[in-house]
Amino acid sequence: MAEIVLGLAASHSPLLTLDWTEWRHRADADYSNTQLNLSDGRLVTYAELAAERGEPYAAIATPEQFQDASVRCQAGLDRLADALHAAAIDVVMVIGDDQGELFPLSNTPMISIYHGDEIATNDVWGRDDKPAWMNEMGKGYMMDEVHRFPGAKELALDVIRGLVRRNVDIGSSSHIDDPQKAGFGHAFGFIAERLFRGHSIPMLPVLLNTYFPPNVMTSARAFDVGAALRAAVQDSPSNARVAVIASGGLSHFVVDEPLDRRVLAGLAPGNADQLTSIPPEALNSGSSEILNWIMTAGAADHLPLAWTDYEPIVRTPAGTGVGVGFACWTA
Repeated sequence: MAEIVLGLAASHSPLLTLDWTEWRHRADADYSNTQLNLSDGRLVTYAELAAERGEPYAAIATPEQFQDASVRCQAGLDRLADALHAAAIDVVMVIGDDQGELFPLSNTPMISIYHGDEIATNDVWGRDDKPAWMNEMGKGYMMDEVHRFPGAKELALDVIRGLVRRNVDIGSSSHIDDPQKAGFGHAFGFIAERLFRGHSIPMLPVLLNTYFPPNVMTSARAFDVGAALRAAVQDSPSNARVAVIASGGLSHFVVDEPLDRRVLAGLAPGNADQLTSIPPEALNSGSSEILNWIMTAGAADHLPLAWTDYEPIVRTPAGTGVGVGFACWTA
């Protein structure tokens, strides 16, 4: 049977693709964002956030702090890449959110598995109409041009059939007509670019809709589907060694450190209640990517949690930014 032998989780913030000197661009976006999401479900402007909270982070939202945080984050990503390559993996199952890159808003499945022979990324961030810093971000996301790498067709089909047997209503996709119009996005390209280290490892993409209500699953359902994914992998007659990787998160675009630390604590086997009880109002906008971590925790629940790392990156005085996290489950 196939077996999940490794679990990883990684944030995929644009900050992780850019030199720290370019982080100011994301801070500028926060100042103009009219829908900064709070964990109680409210959406506010920066001015409203500052009026409510003040600006207590002015002393740490500085270029010097950005540089130090960047070094620590890249070390965390290196540590994940080391674990991936040490485990001699045959297939990487990436659980990530699609943000209109492959699926349009006219037809957005709650969850879908891709079972094509080849994965192709969309090139939207490499185009001439984008500024240079976005082009650089596009390289880190493998969205600067159309990149192609192998899928895991046979195992993906086995997993789809296994989920159906377990009463999980699953969408599926088998090919990409024109990746310049609709292709794989940042959640998947980032993992291949940053963790694969140039190796050609077949990828089994699990695409979640986390961003676009109303068909967003609950935290409890995400964990249960993760457990079903593990069982479906084990049903496969393949002898593949599989890594399951969560891509995205943690809290953003207003950093919520207590929420992030709750997620990290909940990753350990036996602590699932800390994940499955996270309410929907805490999982809006960028923070919705925590669902990718919760599903991965369900899939990796049979493995010990080896380590976690966390960097709350605050990039404006009022506390906007991103909670950057990394995790590894391994026997």
